[in-house]
Amino acid sequence: MIKQVIVMRTDLNMRKGKMVAQGAHASMAAILINSEEIVRNGNDYKVILLNDPLRAWLNGSFTKICVGCSGEDELLNLHFMALDSGISNVSLIEDNGVTEFNGVPTKTCIAIGPDESEKIDRITGHLKLL
Repeated sequence: MIKQVIVMRTDLNMRKGKMVAQGAHASMAAILINSEEIVRNGNDYKVILLNDPLRAWLNGSFTKICVGCSGEDELLNLHFMALDSGISNVSLIEDNGVTEFNGVPTKTCIAIGPDESEKIDRITGHLKLL
């Protein structure tokens, strides 16, 4: 199975809407990081995809799992583990702090995948669902 896991910092106590928006940013960034190009034709956009896990995920179930981590150190550790594992669809989101976090840029979440579940579970399988 191909899936994407979004890891959200739980220590920030973000509003639900903020968490959803940050997770959406992470998901989109992980997808677009491996698009060769985005082609515009009038009001239509076409993303040219480079890797097979991403293509399979978009043509399949779009499975997303949302889990939490304890803080920035754990988030960054998971991010680097994902990059080191060879998973190519990985993103780290840093909020600019305008609506929350008192104007301080804050790393809020990561997205890992889409990729094979087994690869991602080695990194995030111990985390609790949100």
